[in-house]
Amino acid sequence: MRSTLSLCFKKRSITVAAVALLGALSLPARAVEPFTLQDIRVEGLQHAEPGTVFASLPFRIGEVYDDDKGTTAIQSLYATGLFSDVRLSTYNGVLVISVQERPTIASLSFTGAKAFDNQALISALRSVGIAEGRPFDKALADQAEQEIKRQYLSQSYYSAAVEITSTPIENNRVNVNFIITEGSVAKINEIRIIGNHDVSTSRLLSEMSLTSGGWLTWYTKNDRYSREKLNADLEKIRSYYLNRGYLDFQINSTQVEITPDKESIALIVDLTEGPQYILSSVELEGDYLGREDEFKSIIDLSIGKPYNASEVSALVKSFSEKFGSYGFAFAQIQPQPSIDRENGTVALRVVSRPQRRVYVRHVNIRGNDRTRDEVIRREFRQFESAWYDWDKIQLSRDRVDRLGFFTEVNLETSPVPNTDDQVDITMQVTEKPTGSLTLGAGFSSDDKVSVNAGISQENVFGTGNYLGLGISSSKYNRQFRLSTLNPYFTQEGVSRGFDLYYTTTRPYSSTSSSQYYSIETAGAAFRFGVPFSEVDKVYFGLGGETTRIKPGWELPRAYEQYIEQYGERSTYFPLTIGWGRDSRDSSLVPTKGTLHRLNGELSLLGDTHYFKGTYQYQRWIPLGRDFTFAFNGEIGYGRGIGSKDFPVFKNFYGGGQGFVRGFESGTFGRYDIATDTYSGGARSYNVNLELYAPFPGSGSDRTLRLSAFLDYGNVATDYETSIVNYEYVDSKRSGWQFSDARMSVGFGFSWISPLGPLKFSYAIPIKKNDDDKIERFQFQIGTSF
Repeated sequence: MRSTLSLCFKKRSITVAAVALLGALSLPARAVEPFTLQDIRVEGLQHAEPGTVFASLPFRIGEVYDDDKGTTAIQSLYATGLFSDVRLSTYNGVLVISVQERPTIASLSFTGAKAFDNQALISALRSVGIAEGRPFDKALADQAEQEIKRQYLSQSYYSAAVEITSTPIENNRVNVNFIITEGSVAKINEIRIIGNHDVSTSRLLSEMSLTSGGWLTWYTKNDRYSREKLNADLEKIRSYYLNRGYLDFQINSTQVEITPDKESIALIVDLTEGPQYILSSVELEGDYLGREDEFKSIIDLSIGKPYNASEVSALVKSFSEKFGSYGFAFAQIQPQPSIDRENGTVALRVVSRPQRRVYVRHVNIRGNDRTRDEVIRREFRQFESAWYDWDKIQLSRDRVDRLGFFTEVNLETSPVPNTDDQVDITMQVTEKPTGSLTLGAGFSSDDKVSVNAGISQENVFGTGNYLGLGISSSKYNRQFRLSTLNPYFTQEGVSRGFDLYYTTTRPYSSTSSSQYYSIETAGAAFRFGVPFSEVDKVYFGLGGETTRIKPGWELPRAYEQYIEQYGERSTYFPLTIGWGRDSRDSSLVPTKGTLHRLNGELSLLGDTHYFKGTYQYQRWIPLGRDFTFAFNGEIGYGRGIGSKDFPVFKNFYGGGQGFVRGFESGTFGRYDIATDTYSGGARSYNVNLELYAPFPGSGSDRTLRLSAFLDYGNVATDYETSIVNYEYVDSKRSGWQFSDARMSVGFGFSWISPLGPLKFSYAIPIKKNDDDKIERFQFQIGTSF
């Protein structure tokens, strides 16, 4: 009996079609008597590994095999997606698994794809299992077709069609080609809003990023429909109403209508405004740590005006931060508006539950691949094992951001598991290139070019130290400077810097003839900075300089007169002292805060005795979420001490970036008619007003901005030279000479790019003198490493 069964088993094979995966497998009951497996063999493999097959089997050698296990094995092997056919046969205790592999994808190619690059489509296909080296079958082809269509639909290509061809090649492989007919982009030609009565349609449309057309849509692509953009716009409309007291506002429905040619889209938004509610009162409930008066002092809600949801959210945030300053990191603040529909008012109750006071267990730093941990930690004012203090945490964040090494600095507070009084603080930073190779240029109205170059590293080997080498060349000046700065020369934050520099000034000449005059200055200086508070620092230093005025062709009259009185060479030892206060939220792209810089230079030793001082004030004011107003004001003053005049080679100059754009850098002040040059002056001032806005389509990226500016300033001189009867006549002048001030307006573009900072500006002088050097367009390009 056993041999008969054995013969029967030897000749019998079990074949299972793909319908087995759908549960339609049908086998004769007990076609094979259970037996103990002595061996398992796999036949037909080409690319798949035997281990893949064995891992899918529900049994092993030495275990009992039966028909149920065979059915499960077939289903498992089909489920791998590697095989188009699976057969099982048994003989003499041996199970033979015969498989036919699906063809493997050798290559993916795309024909007709213009809206996407190939790599983007390859990445999209990989998400649905289509990639080189993976199996290919009809089901996957259908998924691939739908995925490519989905990608095109996301960019408003509603008529896009996809055809897939597969070409067999050797070793059971195929080349897969996607033939894409993109069609035209469907653009929004109409946005209709239904149900608005109090707010105009044009006002609501201005809140939306989607639009039916505009001069920048070629760049922003906001005339292309996507569900994500529409949802974001609906939230903007909802926020607009909630911030104006329409607490019953709701969006009833949205419709998207596509024309038969699939080239135009109409959006229809149906909404209900509801009545507008007035805020009638604000009351505090719950535990406020016995400091209700402190919390009430930060309430900035307008009683008697429409309820504003954004202002309430800001109040909740302020309350949370206030609790955080007392160590309550997870205080629960719940605004509870009570609507009186009969009278059209809202009474707001703000309920607080401080929870437990917590202390900080660990401060973790993440993302600093180059910058050392200690460089960041030494800026922290929130210490480990100390009570949680929101004010110190925010100050720590701002100090790290002001280092200028990072494009983003974010903080996260997380509770420690299994405790109720400890938290961990994680600072996540995104580093930017701190080494830079800078090239700059400007074009003037008389076709002259000024160039400058510099190489620097603000964060040498991640230590936070600065090392810079600067070389500049313009129409009048050439400069070499080597600078170093250690911001933490001592653990208390005393900084130490050293400068070595050499400058030469001479007329611009293609021949660089030695017969032209030149002014050469060589010097070295060291300086220290001592912090007096979290935002205040006092600087002092001592240097030595020697300056030589070498006579020659085109020597300006101011220098000629100085040589006659004091000689060609001057050696002196200036003492410098200064003060700085920086409360900006970022040194890279500030949006709020102030900056003060006060510097003085005093020389009492050597050939020149003088005082030179400068003061700069900046203020950054956020205007809503996207716009920032910046004010910059600078003033400079110099005078001689005793019987000495203020050295002409220490004069202030104006024009260009940072002073009054639209005018050539290194001008203003005393004008020399004979040589067509400027020799500056002993007093200077400038005011710069600038409004920053995000570049269209850049979202919340603060490193890419547009700006509109107004610049005003001048350099005042003690003398004015004119020609009377063919002779030079010097006229004494005094004061700040505001009537001679220059003014310009213009626009600019700035980008902290991966290659370094880029700045472009175009200025139109609106107040100028006849002999001014106009330079409307200026740019600065840097590359970072």
